Amino acid sequence: MNRKLPEQPTKHSVLTDMFARTISYLRLSLTDRCNLRCMYCVTEDEKDGHLVKLGQGEMLTYEELLRVVRVAVEMGISKLRLTGGEPLVRHNIMHFIDNLAAIDGLDDIRITTNGVLLEKYGLGLIDAGVTKVNISLDTLKRERFVEITGVDCFDQVWRGIETALAVGFSPVKLNMVVMRNINDDELLDFARMSQEMPLQVRFIEFMPIGTSTRWNTDTYITSDEIMQRFTSLGELLPLERRQADGPARVFKLGSDARGTMGFISPISHHFCDRCNRLRLTSEGRLRSCLLHDEETDLKSVLRAGCSDADIKTTLLAAIRNKPKGHEMAQRLKEQGGDCHGRMSRIGG
Repeated sequence: MNRKLPEQPTKHSVLTDMFARTISYLRLSLTDRCNLRCMYCVTEDEKDGHLVKLGQGEMLTYEELLRVVRVAVEMGISKLRLTGGEPLVRHNIMHFIDNLAAIDGLDDIRITTNGVLLEKYGLGLIDAGVTKVNISLDTLKRERFVEITGVDCFDQVWRGIETALAVGFSPVKLNMVVMRNINDDELLDFARMSQEMPLQVRFIEFMPIGTSTRWNTDTYITSDEIMQRFTSLGELLPLERRQADGPARVFKLGSDARGTMGFISPISHHFCDRCNRLRLTSEGRLRSCLLHDEETDLKSVLRAGCSDADIKTTLLAAIRNKPKGHEMAQRLKEQGGDCHGRMSRIGG
C-alpha cells in the first residue's frame, strides 16, 4: 500500500481511501430505537424482550451530528442516508432534516425507513429536501408481517408506501431481505409488483450481522438463485449503471414494466471494489465496512472539545482503515463467522 491520503482535504475535494475508491457517501444511524422488532435485527438473545437500548446521552446530539456532516461535506461527502433503528422515531427529526438540507454542498439526503410513520411524515420529508426514500418490506402477507416484524401494522406501512408515491418520491425503493422458508415463496409476488407499480423492488441477500444472529446457510439465498426464479415472468433487462448508483444491479422485468428490480449481493457478488461508504453508528462510532467489526470512536473526540481539524483527522483515520474487501463468503466457509455489531446501531 503506497497510496497516501491527503492530510487536509479542501472544501469539496475528492476524498479517496487507500485503494483509490472515492468516499462520497455517509450513512448516519440516528438511533437504535425502532417501532418494529424484525427477526433479522432482533437477535436470539433479545427476542424475549430484554433489549438494551442506548441512553439519550450515549447517542450523538443533533448538534454533534450536524457538525460532523458539515465537516464531512467539506472533505468531499455529497450523499447522506439517514438510518436507524427507525430514524423517524427520533424526537424533532424534521427540524434536524431542515438543518441538514441547509448545509452547502450536501446534494443528496436519503432515508431508509420501515414505513410505519411514512404516512405522517412523507410530505414533510420531501418538502424538507429528502431526495429518496427506501422502505423495508419483507412480506405482502399481513399475518407473516406480524411474524417477521413482531407488530401488526402492515396496513399502516402500505399507506406509507402509497404516501411516498403520492408526494412525488421517485423511485420509491422497497427493500426485501430474502430468507429461505420464511418469505422466499413471495418472490414472484414482489417481482410482479415491480411490473405493475412505479417501484424499485430490491432483493437483498440475508447478511450475518449481529451477535446471536439468526443467519444460517439454510436461510441464505444467493441473488443468482433469486434471479433464476423470475424466468417464468419475463426477461430481465439490465439497466445501465450511473456513476452515482448504489450497489444494486438493476433490471426491468420485461420492457413494459412500470418499475424496476434491484439485486443487492453483499456476499455472493460483493461490491467492495466500488464501495463509497462510511457509516456513523448511533453510538457515535465510525465504521468503514458494514461486514467488518473495526470502528473508530468519534463520539469521544467530539466530547473532548475537539476542533474541526480533529474531526477531519478522525474521519481520515476511519477511511484509512477501510479494508479492501470483507471476504465474508470465505469467512463463513472457514469459520461460520459473522460480524458482531448490532444492526439497529450500525444502520445497515
